[in-house]
Amino acid sequence: MSDYYKPTGFGRFSFFPPVLKNLLIINGVVFFLELLSQNLMVGGDTAYNIIMRWFALMPFSSGYFETWQLISYQFLHGSFTHILFNMIALWMFGVEIENIWGSKKFLIFYLSCGIVAGIFHLLLSPLLGLPPAPTIGASGAIYGILIAFAMLFPDRYIFLYFFIPVKAKYLVAFMILIEFFAVDSANSNIAHLAHLGGALAGFVYVMYDKKKGTSFGNFFKRTSTRSFNPFSRKDENIQDAKFYEIDHDDYAEVSQQEIDKILDKISQSGYQNLSEKEKKILFEASKKMK
Repeated sequence: MSDYYKPTGFGRFSFFPPVLKNLLIINGVVFFLELLSQNLMVGGDTAYNIIMRWFALMPFSSGYFETWQLISYQFLHGSFTHILFNMIALWMFGVEIENIWGSKKFLIFYLSCGIVAGIFHLLLSPLLGLPPAPTIGASGAIYGILIAFAMLFPDRYIFLYFFIPVKAKYLVAFMILIEFFAVDSANSNIAHLAHLGGALAGFVYVMYDKKKGTSFGNFFKRTSTRSFNPFSRKDENIQDAKFYEIDHDDYAEVSQQEIDKILDKISQSGYQNLSEKEKKILFEASKKMK
C-alpha cells in the first residue's frame, strides 16, 4: 500500500477529494446495477447484455460503436476483483494528484487518459490481429494515474504486500514493461493496449504540463513523505512560487482561517489560479514558519 500521508496542521486537504470520491461512488453504484441487471429480462434478453451492447466500448467492426462509449466503458467492470483493484489503485495514487492539481484538472486528466486508452485499443487491436471484443473498465485511466504519480513522486516508496518497499518509478516502469510483453496475449481477456494507451496519455499530459510550468506538484514532492508542512524546507526547489518584496505590516494580521481558505483553493483549482495577493500571503506564511 502507498505510504500516503494525511495532511495536518493548517493544510486541510481532504482524505477523499471531491472528484475522486465521486468517481469511487459512481463506479460502485454502476457495478451494483450491473449485478442487478444480470437477472433482469428485457425483451427476451438480459438487461446486462443490453447495457454492455450500448455502454461497453464496442469494436468498430461490431456495428455497435458509439462515441459516448469512450466515456461510459470506463465505469463498467466485469467482476468484483476487477473493480476492487481499480478503485484501490485510484484511491492510493489519485488522492495526492487531485490535491495538487485541483479537482477540475484531475477530472479532465482522468477521463482523457481513459478516452485515449480506448482509442489506442480500438485502432491498434485490428493491426495486431487481436480478436474484436467489447472493452470495459477504468484500467486505462488508472494507468494514466500511475504514470502521473511516478513522474510527480518518483522516489516515493510503495509497499508491495504491505512490507516490500519499491520506489514508484521502478514499480510503474516494471508494470508498463509487463504490459508491452503481454500485448499479444489474445486469450488473456485483458486490454493491454488500453493500459498502454492510458499510460502514454498520462506521460504526454504530465510532460506538457511541466513544460508549461503550471504544475504545482514539485512544491509538495519532497514534503509529502513527512507530516504536512509545505513551507518547512529552506532548500526546497519550488518552481511556481515566486519571491516577493512584501510590506510586512500588510500581512502581519493574516488569520489562520484565511490561510486555510487559500490552501483549500489550491486543492480545488491548483496553485496557478491563486491571485497575486494570495500567493504573497502564502509566501509570507512560509517565512514566518521558517
